[in-house]
Amino acid sequence: MNIARIEHDGKATYAEVKGEKLALIDGDIFGSHKVTEKTIALSDASLLAPVDPCQIVAIGLNYRGHAAESGMPVPDAPVVFIKTPNAVIAQGKPIVLPAIAPDEVDYEAELVIVIGKEAKNVSKEEAGDYILGYTCGNDVSARDCQLRLDKQWARGKCFDTFAPLGPWIATGLDGDNLGIRLKLNGEVMQDSNTSDMVFSCLDLVSYLSQCMTLYSGSVIMSGTPSGVGFGRKPPVFLKEGDTVEVEIEGIGTLSNPVEKEL
Repeated sequence: MNIARIEHDGKATYAEVKGEKLALIDGDIFGSHKVTEKTIALSDASLLAPVDPCQIVAIGLNYRGHAAESGMPVPDAPVVFIKTPNAVIAQGKPIVLPAIAPDEVDYEAELVIVIGKEAKNVSKEEAGDYILGYTCGNDVSARDCQLRLDKQWARGKCFDTFAPLGPWIATGLDGDNLGIRLKLNGEVMQDSNTSDMVFSCLDLVSYLSQCMTLYSGSVIMSGTPSGVGFGRKPPVFLKEGDTVEVEIEGIGTLSNPVEKEL
């Protein structure tokens, strides 16, 4: 099942994606809800980010290939950092290169875990019960701020528009065995499978819940595979006029243009 969050009649609501149509959902997708018989055309809908998360927890170096290209050892425990809600944008909305740091903005295709109900101190065996589904994400990063200018990662990861999510939430998937690709202007830059992750989706939900309460609608960005821009020779960074597409098997494609801040 694919669940889209859309703007309808002036408010945010959810709908099941049924081919080229959307069936509106009554109720709370994180609680009691039902799919109605009222439909609208997908082409007529304005897609919003699939959730409005109060928490965006992200994981670094979680693909063996990416750890290798970064010149870092495979971590013994998840490398955890935070992105902030101001960074979230939807399918089709522009990634904006910030005026203060426009020159080394990088892409990172990521499988994003959507938390379905409050999770605290859950075991790995229980963790699947707390996952509503998965969506595509792009952990956009200002590498100069992240790696060279600042003492920690927060600013480089949290500029406005630096967390595209979408196009919708897919349920019923095995998050640990999905093809994942990123295209930049049609050229494949990242091409891997989530089976290369060091820590599985269930590992991540359980591990993070030992530290913090995970709330329904929050997301975990599970890391990126090899092929990021700063790891290339020469480096490849985003520029005005680019189009970035994240494709994940069983979910779909998250596409965003790139603009400069005015």
